[in-house]
Amino acid sequence: MNKHRKTLQNIFADPVRANILWSDVEALLLSLGAEREEGRGSRVRFSLNGVRAVFHRPHPSKETDRGAVSSVRRFLLEGGIKP
Repeated sequence: MNKHRKTLQNIFADPVRANILWSDVEALLLSLGAEREEGRGSRVRFSLNGVRAVFHRPHPSKETDRGAVSSVRRFLLEGGIKP
């Protein structure tokens, strides 16, 4: 749980961070009760508290970029999750 808390803090950090492991982001979302559905290629869909979002897993890097972190942050806020 501590790792998820740290990931959540990193997602909501200012300025927006770019070096968060995508696997940590996915693990956090699942721990918060999000449902994951695999899409085509690198796409992955999440549903959390009635809010849906589609993300692209980063590749070849394993770390998110700032745009992805901002999208995850917006998804969490819309789903009622705050740090």
